[in-house]
Amino acid sequence: MRMMNRRMFLSGSAALLAAACGGARSSRTTLAPGAADAKAAELCKRAWVFDGNLVAPLDDEKPLPAEMVALVRKSGLSAFKQTLGGPVATYDDTKKEIAGFDAAIAMSGGLYQKIEKIGDFDAARAAGKIGLVYSFEAVEMLESKIDRIDEFSGLGVRVMQLSYNKQSPFAAGVLVPQPSAGLTELGRQAIARMNQRGVTVDLSHCDEPSSLAAVAASTRPVAITHAGCSAIHAHPRNKSDRLLRAVADKGGTVGIYELSFLSAGPAQQSLDEYIAHVTHAIDVCGEDHVGVGSDALLMPFDVTPENMAEWNKGIEERRALGVGAPEEGRPPFVVGLNRSDRYVVIASALLQRGYAEQTVEKILGGNFRRLLAATWLA
Repeated sequence: MRMMNRRMFLSGSAALLAAACGGARSSRTTLAPGAADAKAAELCKRAWVFDGNLVAPLDDEKPLPAEMVALVRKSGLSAFKQTLGGPVATYDDTKKEIAGFDAAIAMSGGLYQKIEKIGDFDAARAAGKIGLVYSFEAVEMLESKIDRIDEFSGLGVRVMQLSYNKQSPFAAGVLVPQPSAGLTELGRQAIARMNQRGVTVDLSHCDEPSSLAAVAASTRPVAITHAGCSAIHAHPRNKSDRLLRAVADKGGTVGIYELSFLSAGPAQQSLDEYIAHVTHAIDVCGEDHVGVGSDALLMPFDVTPENMAEWNKGIEERRALGVGAPEEGRPPFVVGLNRSDRYVVIASALLQRGYAEQTVEKILGGNFRRLLAATWLA
């Protein structure tokens, strides 16, 4: 699928506090694997499942094959956020890409629905469609023009970041040497405009000084849609407990990704390592502020030699652009989650660790929905 391949390389891409927030772990007995799997499947059928960063099959030239549509539906997704644009995308390129995504959704035969307001989520689900939220990670297409936030939000881009790993006119990215200058005055203006326009501020690729300043500057909750926890594995793309608490205290949500930054490697990142980041985030932020932000392909990642050669070529291109982070290289999937219905696996793993069904439903999507409702204008 042409659009899926094009996006693939652009995107990849405190117990005490928990007790004070009502407690993350259930006092009930943990479920055995078989019982947890059955309960997770049942839970995912009724839950509103949202992925904070994902690449799903799309084609703006022809309808998707029936077998691909069936796999997407089997995923259990209710909605997801997908990145458009990129660190080298121009203003014109990005407008064309938005038009391409609009065309692909129209050509999807009712599989997808573009989401521009909170009510669209319920409308999509009632119609049997999967909601798709447009987002930006980079800011190059804005060309330092605050009015571009108005223009692109009018085209349906509902989540925006302030920097993609490097220094931008708005903020320092996670790869900027420390101490950085942090959030700029233009960045403060950008946040104010995003707040005014009902655009969710996403801090996934900003460094800590910029992120903390952005949390303070925003009048609305903020997101970290896809990241990990530095307390579990120290890495520039993973977030400190201090920042996680600040985002939670602001009412935000933190999505945990599947990227190689979960662990030191060289082995492919494991389900236990992924869940360690999820449970740590719950302990630090509380159960109302953590979600799933896979930053992966919805379909299983192809690990054939031919595809891995293409993947490695993309990694080298990112390094040449200066946006490649340390430890990039391993494919963007967790062993056990390299499947379209990964959300059942995540739910089962949490149930096996003693989390209540209500908590798991929040992690699967409820917390992101609350965040988007709090940041988008009616």
